[in-house]
Parts: sequence; structure tokens; C-alpha cells
Amino acid sequence: MRIATQGRHFLANQKEISFFCMEWNLRNITVSIEMSIPEGAASSMRIEEAEKQEHEKMNECPWRKTGEAITYRAVHLLQASAAGQSYLSITGEQMKHILSTAIVAAASAVSLPAAAQISDDVVKIGVIVDQTGVYSANGGPGAIRAVEMAIKDFGGKVNGKPIELVSADYQNKVDIALSKTREWIDRDKVDMIIESTDSAAAIAMQKLGADKKRIMIFAGSASTALTNKECSPYGIHYVYDTYALATGTGRAVMQQGGDTWYFLTADYAFGSSLEKDTTAVIREMGGKVLGTVKHPLSASDFSSFLLQAQASKAKVVGLANAGRDTQNSVRQAAEFGLTKGGQKLATLLLFDTDIKGMGLQVAQGLLFTTGYYWDRNDETRAWSKRFYDIHKAMPTMIQAGAYSATMHYLKAVQAGDTDNADTVMKKMKDTEINDFFAKGGKIRANGRMVHEMYLAEAKKPSESKGEWDIVTIKQTIPGDQAYQPLSESTCPLIKR
Repeated sequence: MRIATQGRHFLANQKEISFFCMEWNLRNITVSIEMSIPEGAASSMRIEEAEKQEHEKMNECPWRKTGEAITYRAVHLLQASAAGQSYLSITGEQMKHILSTAIVAAASAVSLPAAAQISDDVVKIGVIVDQTGVYSANGGPGAIRAVEMAIKDFGGKVNGKPIELVSADYQNKVDIALSKTREWIDRDKVDMIIESTDSAAAIAMQKLGADKKRIMIFAGSASTALTNKECSPYGIHYVYDTYALATGTGRAVMQQGGDTWYFLTADYAFGSSLEKDTTAVIREMGGKVLGTVKHPLSASDFSSFLLQAQASKAKVVGLANAGRDTQNSVRQAAEFGLTKGGQKLATLLLFDTDIKGMGLQVAQGLLFTTGYYWDRNDETRAWSKRFYDIHKAMPTMIQAGAYSATMHYLKAVQAGDTDNADTVMKKMKDTEINDFFAKGGKIRANGRMVHEMYLAEAKKPSESKGEWDIVTIKQTIPGDQAYQPLSESTCPLIKR
């Protein structure tokens, strides 16, 4: 419990009287406590509701009202009891003892909720992304700008306390992501970290967040491990995951007759998770996986991998990769004539920036699943155009999700008047997300934020009416269908 105190000392009848104003958030509770104080002083503490008019007259304590909780005033009266003593001398250590004893006594008399607080008088947010590498267009500097927008739109303060942002480029290296996260928590006292990294880095950050009791929001990583065996009471998987991508794109391609597959898979946690989840959909629907080949991150030459896929005679070549790796895969597949030979590409993770990078001549007809598209309705268009004015590109789902997640976090801090991770997480899970990014979004016990996903298709050049008019939304996938059922999650936090 945090006690805010103000002291005032004066002499009355040759005896010093000290008033100490304390703040608790109470709910219609009145407490009177008698307690003995060292050094021969007697103490009486009464807690009473402070009317605003009285506060203005006495000018002793800040008036504050948060939600339904009313701020009460505790007047701690200390007076000398020894005859003839003209003053009472109380050292800092004695006062600390007095206050701690008062708190214990009050807590034993009634159940007093802990008063809220913003630690270090600042709310500090860290954003860690790939700023220059293979995933930099998907999240990158745009994700940082989205969080900056959220902080500015929130007013730059939470209940009078400033909001600060720190950011870093993790260079697609797990050790850098982990060391920077640890530094932010231990040295810089960062309260929440939001990322756009790879899944291996995200899993490492999730473990550190659980150990340090810091909120981690995953906007860019995709592995379902984050809400299964690697889940954390302080982790939120906000934008998308490999289960949703497989459910959307994998199912749609299977329904179009693509029942035999060959995978080109990025050789790390994300690629393996995406291949695994898509394979489950294929087999559930009666399809077959004829083979798979793994490629390193940031590969430039996909020729040997594509030749193996071509030789498999699979109807579908599933690209379980992302960013520039996906762009290079699609371009080189066109050069090798895969689609002209009758094979179909399934881009299991594709962003607007990828389509823009490849151009519609190459990307046209590609099916993919996304959590956001800028031109979906008036609300998405309004926010996205504001983002465009700053970033000079329309937002990806990661960037839009980073803004939404930051606002949701700040609203929870505001409502509880605290940045305590447990309190804020509870508020975030108890509160629906209803904004331009998600309607009726809900954070489950395992940390999965459930919201609608969209099956999309890249337009033909002849269909585009503008620079960023590049996608058609084919289908809306309800959140409870898009994401893994909670009953199937292996997260140990779920009560069975």
C-alpha cells in the first residue's frame, strides 16, 4: 500500500501537534484506531471522508476521485504526553515505524484496498522492432510511430504522470532482443514492452517478462507457443498468430481444390509453427503434405528450394515465411514459371507492404489472411490516413495493432491509477477492445486477444484505383473461428 503524506507542524498550548495527511482508496469505510507510539507519544488515527469544500478550506491533501473509489483523508494526530514537554521530536525512522504500524493496524481492522500509484512518477513504454532488416517494413519504424501516435492521442500523460517511450532495433537477433529487454526493465524501469520481432525473440522476452513481472505485448511475432506452453500471466498476443493464418488461408486454398502441398519454410520458430498449424488444417480437410524444405532467414536465392517444390508436383506451394523472404520467394517463383505450370502459391503471411513492394503485376491473385486493412471502413480509413501523413505509407496490421494495444494499456493504467502489472493486466483482460482495429476484442486467460480476421486477395493492376488500393477483403472470419479454442490451449494458466 502506498501512502501519500503531507506534514504540517505548529505549537498549540506549548505542545507540538503534527498532522499527516494520508490517502487511501476506500469504499464507504470509516476506521478509528488507537495505537501506542514509541518515545511516549500517543496516537489517534481517524479516517473520514473529505468533502471537497473542506479540502479547499484546509488545503492539506490533494482531492482525487478515481472511478467509484473515493479518496479519504486520514488525520494522524500526534501529541506529546509527557507533562511539561514543549515539543515532540520524531525522527524519520520513528515516523516510518508509525506509518507502517498504522497500515498494519488498519489492514487488520478492515480490508483496505491498496492505494494506486504510478511507479517512479512516469509510465514508460518500450518498443523493440526490426528497424532495418527483413521485417522492417511490416513493423519497424512504423510500429514505433504508431505507439508515438497513441501516446500523443492519449495526451502524453496518465492521470498527470508523463508517458515516456524508448525504442530499439533488435537486428533480428534473439540475444540483442533479450539483453535490451533486460536493460530496459532493470535499469530504465520500463513498465510495458511492445514488440515486432521474430517468434524466437518473442518467446525469450515472454519468459523474461514473466520472471520480472512486466507486461509484454506481442504485435509482430506469430508463434502460438506464446499462448500455449510458453504463456505468461503478463503476456498478450495481440494482432495475429499462426493458427489464425492457417485457418484463414489454408482452409480457403483447400476449398479451392488445393489438396496437395509442398512447404517452403523459414528455419526458425515462426516458420515451424506456421507450417505445423497449416498442416493440421490440410489433414483435417483430407489433404496431403508431399514435402517441405527449410530456408535461412533473409535468404536471397530461393532457386534450389523452388526447384524442389516444382519437382514435387504439389498443387500448392505454401510459403511459411514473411517480409522480404516472402517477396523474394514470390518473385523468383514467377521467374521459374511455377504458376504458369499449374502450381498455386499460398502466401501464409503477407502484408500490404509486401504487395506494394512486389507490385500488383507479381502479387495479383495471392490469397492471405490479415487482422487489418486500411480501406475496410470509414473508421479504418480515418486513422490510416492520419498514420500515412506521418509515416508516408499505409499501416500494416502490426502497426495498427501496436497503436490499439498501446491505447488499451494506457486506458487500463488510467482506470486503476497504477502501472502495477497485475492490476493493469486484470483491467486489460476485463475490458473489451472496441476501436478502429477491433470490435468486441477480448483478451483470454492465456493472453490471446481474440478479434475478427479477414481473408484477403491482392488485386489485379486493372482493379486498383490508387497507390494503396491493392487488396480486396473476401471474407470476415469471426474471432472464435479464427483462433485456437481455449480448450485446446496447453497454457498452464487456464483453469481446467
